[in-house]
Amino acid sequence: MSGTPLSARAAEAGSGLAIEGHSIDYIPESERHAKLSSQGPFWFLGNFHFFTISIGFVGPSLGLSALWTMLAGALGIMFGTIFMAFHGSQGPEMGLPQMIQSRAQFGYRGVILALMATMFVFVGFNVVNISLIMNGLEHVFGINPTYVAVAVVLIGALLSIYGHDLMHKAFKWALLATLPLYALVTIALMFGAGSEGVTPATDLGFNWVAFATLFAIGASYNISYAPYVSDYSRYLPKNTSRPKLIAAVFIGASLSGSWMIGLGAWLAQELKAADALVALNQVGSSMVPGLGNLLVVVSVAGFLPIIALNTYSAMLTLLTGVDSISKITPTPRARVLSISVISVILLTCVLSIKGDGIALLNTFLVLLLYFLVPWTAVNLVDYFFVRKGRYAIPHFFTPNGIYGAWQFRGIASYLIGFAAMVPFFYIFDAAANKEVFVGPLARMLEGVDIAWLVGLVVSGLTYFLLSRSLDLVAERRVIDGISEKDIVAMAHQTEEAGR
Repeated sequence: MSGTPLSARAAEAGSGLAIEGHSIDYIPESERHAKLSSQGPFWFLGNFHFFTISIGFVGPSLGLSALWTMLAGALGIMFGTIFMAFHGSQGPEMGLPQMIQSRAQFGYRGVILALMATMFVFVGFNVVNISLIMNGLEHVFGINPTYVAVAVVLIGALLSIYGHDLMHKAFKWALLATLPLYALVTIALMFGAGSEGVTPATDLGFNWVAFATLFAIGASYNISYAPYVSDYSRYLPKNTSRPKLIAAVFIGASLSGSWMIGLGAWLAQELKAADALVALNQVGSSMVPGLGNLLVVVSVAGFLPIIALNTYSAMLTLLTGVDSISKITPTPRARVLSISVISVILLTCVLSIKGDGIALLNTFLVLLLYFLVPWTAVNLVDYFFVRKGRYAIPHFFTPNGIYGAWQFRGIASYLIGFAAMVPFFYIFDAAANKEVFVGPLARMLEGVDIAWLVGLVVSGLTYFLLSRSLDLVAERRVIDGISEKDIVAMAHQTEEAGR
């Protein structure tokens, strides 16, 4: 909890210019001021940007036509969004960040295993995000990439420091700015804008390896949001309709993701595009002089909240990890310090890693799916099939509670699921045009990547079987004795203990 008294946080919550009073602590029901209507647009923008357009380039780069790329990408996006949307329903029911909830499956200290995987996702996504911005702005405007990286990291850090409310407002304004422009580009492409003097790619078609790869990339893209979603739904009232919230997240994220991947596939096939910002500039300039530059500027500005999204969740993950080792009071100072550390690491990675942005994107999305799948399977099985949404919230904040310091069931299920995936791994470095690692069973399948599916089934089933030994009756007796007043009192006690 922050050093700000709990009674004062509700006032802070009402102002988008105040630094958010909460981080890894519980959000009391009296401070749940968010609205369900904001979730659909928020997650629509989560995929409505040139990063997702870049995913559409991957299909043609593997020999897949625009039509097959659109289909594979859309199916993958929708499959991955199922997991993302179900995770989102956990936020209002528990009022906690996503990774704090994972202490129930992995233990107070054991959750560090899952935290390492998710930190890789948050930082890795921003490395790829900023690399794409750097490359695009250098090609379009000739801006020094180092200056771009510093500015983008700084803006993302500032937004994430102010936190939840300001970020929701930033997402709203970014959507209003980008929606008409991307709609215009889509319509213009239907009439051949930007294709003057360009011969469309004619050697593209269908092959199962490329189709399966695009499906896996689409699935991993939205499964990768699974560790985020509760971070941005935890301010919703506890009585928020679970089906309506799941539907809002699913529709918002899957619609925009499918649209942008399809747009990227069409740009790659018809204009032979390899950089999303360059392609948008080309299409806009072919319609009205100067429109291309405007498209690029608005696209980058509209993407900055996504940088903040990753930085914010990385901050929550880092604070959870530190707290799991040594009890801390997550004050505003700790929040600023953690975001500063994350930003320095991010900037160092961005300026050190060189290479083609699309190739980096392809490899990264496949890798993050391997790390996230076992965690999402364990977390969802526990929430929906084992404990069925009932948790002793005060026990998330102590290693001596009913969840303990280490939970072998979750840790073992994650490791067993990950190990089962290894023979099916297919890791390809598109930049070097060579295979990095191909498991023996992936070789037998001629490169079709089903490792993620194996990980989902094995991790989820292993956890379900191991959880049969849990004494859920005794656990529910503890939960039934906990009230909202008890949770708030726990918050005060933890705050005092951490000072």
